[in-house]
Order: sequence, then C-alpha cells, then structure tokens
Amino acid sequence: MALHQVSGRWRLGLLLALLTAALWATLPVALKIALVAVDPWTLTWFRFLFAVLGLGGWLAWRGKLVAFRGLSRKHWTMLALAAVMLIGNYVLYLFGLHYTTPANAQLLIQLAPLLMAVGGVVIFRERFGGGQWLGLAILLGGLCLFFRDQLSQLAASGDAGPTYIFGSVLVVLGAVVWAIYALIQKQLLLRLGSALILVFIYFVATLALWPMATPSQLAGLQASQWLALIYCALNTLGAYGAFAEALAHWEASRVSLVLAVTPLLTLLSVEVAHHVAPQLVQPEVVGLLGIIGAAMVVGGSALTSLLGRK
Repeated sequence: MALHQVSGRWRLGLLLALLTAALWATLPVALKIALVAVDPWTLTWFRFLFAVLGLGGWLAWRGKLVAFRGLSRKHWTMLALAAVMLIGNYVLYLFGLHYTTPANAQLLIQLAPLLMAVGGVVIFRERFGGGQWLGLAILLGGLCLFFRDQLSQLAASGDAGPTYIFGSVLVVLGAVVWAIYALIQKQLLLRLGSALILVFIYFVATLALWPMATPSQLAGLQASQWLALIYCALNTLGAYGAFAEALAHWEASRVSLVLAVTPLLTLLSVEVAHHVAPQLVQPEVVGLLGIIGAAMVVGGSALTSLLGRK
C-alpha cells in the first residue's frame, strides 16, 4: 500500500504546527467558561455544527464536494473510523476538562502527539536521528516533572481526589483516540484534501451528537459565555485546518513534537485570562519543579522538531 509523502515545505509545516499549538493552548480557557452554562454534549455538538456549516458551505460553493464520488469502500471505512476517533477525542477531553484543570488537561493530552510521533516512525517509516531521540527523551522527562509538580500542588490544596484522577483518565483516553485519528487522516491525504476529510468528520459528528445535545441551553447564555462558545467553534475550524495542512507539508513525528509546547502556552493563556477576567478564570499554580519541566519540554521539542534540518 502506498504511503503518504510530505511536500517537503518544512518551514510552512512548522509555521502551521505552531499556529495549531497556539489555538489549542487558548481553547481550554474558553471551554471552561462555556461549560459553566452548557453541558459537554451540547458544547461539542455546537462546535461541530458551526464547523460543518462554515467549511461545508465554502467547499460546496467551490464545487469541491464532488471529490467524494468514486471513493472505494476502504476509503469510506477509513473516513468513518477517523470520524469516530475524533468524536471520541472531543467528548473525552471535554468531560476530562470538566473534572480537572486546564493545565493538567493540556499536559496529559500531550500523550496524543507523542503517540502520533511513534506511529509516524512505525507506520510511515519516518526516521529519527540520535538528536531527535535525545530531544524526545528530554521532552518526556520534562512532561513527567511538570505532571509531578501539578500533582504536588493539587495535593497541597486538597484537590487531587478521585474526581481529579477520573478527569485525568478521560483525557488520557482522549489522547489515545486522537493519535489514531491523526494517523488515519495522514494516510487519507493520498486521496482527499484535508478540508474534505474534516468536513466529512464534522458532518458525521454533528449527526451523532445531536440526540445528546440540548440546544435550548444556548438561549440562556450570557455575553461572555457566547463569546467563549463562538471562539471554541472558530477554534475548531482554525486549529484542525492548520493541523491537517501541517501534516501535508511536514512529517507527522515532527509536527507532533512541536505541539508539545501547547501546555506552556496554555499556562500563559490562563494567566492572561485570569488578569483580564479573574471572576471567570482561576489562576494555575506552578512550582520550581514544574518550571524546570516546562523548560525541558520546550528544549526537547525544539531538538526533536528542528535538529538535522538544513
């Protein structure tokens, strides 16, 4: 079976991966605000509905939807599996975020790009040199230190109970299904453009989540909650569009390691949001061990993503 090959425009791939990281870093803050008034099912359904109407309308206007004609049963099966995996990621992550903190959720979800990196090496035969493996080891060590620091902070405050652990488990499961989705999408790029893949997933997700959603909840939203909800919906279009295009231009293993800086950007976004609206967003507490771990994550990500490039 032919495997997808990147375009070789690695600078564009790097830029798109950084854009994805920035968008995903600010997403937990907006989700936390919206979750005050909207349940996870309705919030996820609204994001997918917004995305399928926006992206689907644009593709229909350009006459691109005809590309679905003539797809083989194998491609339809892969599309369906990718849709199931991404729906699972959205729902599991959102429920996990409901029970834990934005920083912890973004830290644990980093298992997803790490799993995608391993999949890129094993399935797509992407190569890692010695420097890349060293960077990966540093990054993993940094994530472990950061996680230990967060557990210590939560234990000291009395918040690291069963609810926190349950939320963490849900986020980890969300990371696993996301990695599967990402690898399937990369292979599908041989047959379909990234926008077509995403619009199919959004359409299936909108129909699948409709029975669990309660659209009447939207009528009672305050202005700040509406802004957060609309940002979450726009984030769906922007982040996954940038991510899909990054995979077209750069190796999955390297894209995934750039995304490892997302927890650090999340901490920054939480801090900014807390200063702007302290009544809506609680601050995150990071100790010295967490700061060291964060620095290791950034350094390891840079080594793995860029070392060996001309």
